[in-house]
Amino acid sequence: MSKGIFNVPKPINEKVKSYIKGSEERKELMQTYLEMNNSKVNIPLYIGNKEILTDNKKNISAPHDHKNSLGQFSMADKKNIEDAIDNALSAKENWSNLNWHHRVAIFLKAADLLAGPYRAKINAATMLAQSKNVFQAEIDAACELIDFLKFNAAYVTQIYSEQPISDSGIWNRLEHRPLEGFVFAITPFNFTSICANLCAAPALMGNVVIWKPAATQVYSAKIIMELFKEAGLPDGVINMVPSSGPVIGEVIFNHKDFAGLHFTGSTKVFKEIWKKIGNNIDKYKSFPRIVGETGGKDFIIAHESANAQEVATGISRGAFEYQGQKCSAASRAYIPSNIWEDVKKQIISDVNSFKMGSPEDPSNFINAVISESAFDKISSFIDYAKKQDDAEIIVGGNFNKSIGYFIEPTIIVTTNPKFKTISEEIFGPVITIYVYNEKDWIKTLELVDKTSDYALTGAVFSKDRYAIEVATKKLENAAGNFYINDKPTGAVVGQQPFGGSRSSGTNDKAGSILNLLRWVSPRTIKETFVPAKDYRYPFLD
Repeated sequence: MSKGIFNVPKPINEKVKSYIKGSEERKELMQTYLEMNNSKVNIPLYIGNKEILTDNKKNISAPHDHKNSLGQFSMADKKNIEDAIDNALSAKENWSNLNWHHRVAIFLKAADLLAGPYRAKINAATMLAQSKNVFQAEIDAACELIDFLKFNAAYVTQIYSEQPISDSGIWNRLEHRPLEGFVFAITPFNFTSICANLCAAPALMGNVVIWKPAATQVYSAKIIMELFKEAGLPDGVINMVPSSGPVIGEVIFNHKDFAGLHFTGSTKVFKEIWKKIGNNIDKYKSFPRIVGETGGKDFIIAHESANAQEVATGISRGAFEYQGQKCSAASRAYIPSNIWEDVKKQIISDVNSFKMGSPEDPSNFINAVISESAFDKISSFIDYAKKQDDAEIIVGGNFNKSIGYFIEPTIIVTTNPKFKTISEEIFGPVITIYVYNEKDWIKTLELVDKTSDYALTGAVFSKDRYAIEVATKKLENAAGNFYINDKPTGAVVGQQPFGGSRSSGTNDKAGSILNLLRWVSPRTIKETFVPAKDYRYPFLD
């Protein structure tokens, strides 16, 4: 066995490619997109060294062209899930005992493969099946995932290198053991990078993983599994088993070796799972680690000193990039009356200038929402607003699902600070604005803090440093990621560790050392070089 203390390459955030007209990366990406769009996939379960096709299959279609089938994927039944757990546990000993730098090397290789030959493939898959435009796919599926893999490698070395002090005659050591059992990863549709990281982060620390991807993200999940396998990830370390929640939950949460949950999804589902784990706590070998990032009702608040153009741009980008389907997307805004007319003029102009359509046309800023159920939910909020006397739609408000699940970016202005669309999570291209008297700054900050049960992201716009300080303090518990003079989206790995509290999750900060620490169980070792030979202490004389 090799001996040494190893330093991994210093991580640097992956540069976002421009994909401008005529660029080679644009040509390669769009060619890959068209090839994938014109072919059909049959996605298996990945269990141990087997790729399993089942009789229970679900269709895959593009949200922006739902009549065009991209293929199908297999659904796992109870027996498949039991087999996945058995394979994971069989792989665990070898994987957890593998020297840490070899585990790191696998995921660093995956990062380099992703930056090179897999870049167009993963971006095209995300564009096609999750309806992201070129830029949104690039910053998510390529750049953020590369960053997760490279920065996590650096965090591992930091975790292992930090050791306790030792006194004379003794040597104190700290080791970080993988959890005793398997980790269950439940991942969302909206970020390909998050899906991969929810599996990769525990695996990097020596754990084995059962992975349930969202049905609307299975297409890019297949690419992730191919990437990890090519990078050299051993069979059984990550097992991908799409399944219905009740079927997989019945097996997972009743298994004695369930050791942890890595979750991104709805607050309601997370709470239900937490209850189930609590009710089953006597069945487990250890207390499971429960890590979850859930919903948001993210805000923008502007001070009377704010620049109207900057505020408007923060709303246009923060609310409508990726159709507002980001946990961090701005969903409510509080604008002072003294700048409102200027803000209003620009945001209406911005929205009216948005092009909407298929990701196949890179000039489209807005694409489709993810599914018919999402479409129906979001449009019901818009319909509700249309019928109310205390709200007005100033731009947008139309929707159509005849070809794809297209909803116009919609801005609602209300005179009711507790209006339904300003207080409930929508998860779509809808933002509600409340115009307040510019003299009611403190009162409005308190309103922002108390309106929502969520506490994920938020932003303040101001040129007054005293006002910024007050907002930062007043909104201390209202957002786990707080932005000053910027939109509340776009957290970068290594720069803004991401997560919120209250009903937005456990705030374990994906993309930081804090998250990785959740997937290990430390053990302290004390070695005494010359042990005592007499029980008597000096005070006994």
